[in-house]
Amino acid sequence: MGNTYKDLQNSHPCFGGHKNNAGRIHLPVSPGCNIGCRFCDRAINDVEERPGVTSKIISPDESIEILGKALEICPDIKVAGIAGPGDTLATDYALETFRKVKEHFPQLIKCMSTNGLLLAERAEEVIEVGVDSLTVTVNAVSPEIEAKLNKYIIYHGEKIEGEEGARILIENQLKGIRKISGAGITVKVNTVLVPEINGDHIEEIAKTVSEAGASIYNIIPLIPQYELSDFRAPVCKEIDEARTKASKYIDVFRHCQHCRADAVGVPGKSEFGDQIYRKRAGIKETFSHG
Repeated sequence: MGNTYKDLQNSHPCFGGHKNNAGRIHLPVSPGCNIGCRFCDRAINDVEERPGVTSKIISPDESIEILGKALEICPDIKVAGIAGPGDTLATDYALETFRKVKEHFPQLIKCMSTNGLLLAERAEEVIEVGVDSLTVTVNAVSPEIEAKLNKYIIYHGEKIEGEEGARILIENQLKGIRKISGAGITVKVNTVLVPEINGDHIEEIAKTVSEAGASIYNIIPLIPQYELSDFRAPVCKEIDEARTKASKYIDVFRHCQHCRADAVGVPGKSEFGDQIYRKRAGIKETFSHG
């Protein structure tokens, strides 16, 4: 692989590269999702600042044109990422886009996020297109807990609910992480912290994904919405305690900016998404996984 975990810490915003003014662009090419997170409300709009949101869906061909424009406006961009607004492996658009990025902008780091349901069976394709870093959202490694966070999966055309669907999701996530990390690709795991559901489970998740080959762990606080709108968000002390427990097993990332699926620029320092994709009318505080 061209970029090691250490390389990414210097050049990828989601691994600490934001300190070196490393920028990223998210290409919203993946429209559909194949799981039903109880806290996720995907949307197409100009006002919400969170994963799962974009102002529009673009095609793989459009993404190359947009990348060229973005690099002119923000030469600090080092990473081309695809984080949605749906799941990147539920359709072929993300992998097709990465093939084009590899051809037209070989200097860019290629970064992808997925829920991991199809990761094990599509791992060879992810490796073949040259993805440098992969983020997998793993909210539990217990089917009983996962079923409280995700109500169903759509797997090979079948809707599977409850703990049965959760078990398949977790098995595929861990198997996929092993395959991807075994190929030398850096794997980051995101967990949405819902204190009343997986608050006492974080240490087990961190230990399990680390053993599977993940290199870095990112704990994201729930912003209550959708089916979990009545659940409370974690307070700072709970987030810090969860990070401390996780850090016994894996490096913990502490600077997540909750980026949209069409974010552009250096997180926390510059944002050019309105010039590249849209005009914003305002900001609405909300959140989903990413």
